[in-house]
Amino acid sequence: MLNIGNMDRRITIERLTKTRKPSGDTFETWAPLATVWGEVLQQTASEFFTGYGEAETGSVIFRVRYRPGITTKDRVTYGGQPYGLKEIKELGRRDALELRGEALK
Repeated sequence: MLNIGNMDRRITIERLTKTRKPSGDTFETWAPLATVWGEVLQQTASEFFTGYGEAETGSVIFRVRYRPGITTKDRVTYGGQPYGLKEIKELGRRDALELRGEALK
């Protein structure tokens, strides 16, 4: 069951958009899709080893009220840090979404 009282964090869902300059050139920028109240369920730093040494990634799970049209091509910004969406899970019958993200550099 969804507990609205736990949604006490402001997060922004952003979508990559193409913008055309007056010169005719196009460039990509992240534009806000929605700013919503959400719940931060888990915030961890997991270390993994690569062939080039040690690296660290921060993963976060956000829970927000159901909103159609969000895809893994979108991203979430929380506390000034952007998170790329790795998985989107629908909770209940369109009650909420779990957005699983990984911190971007």
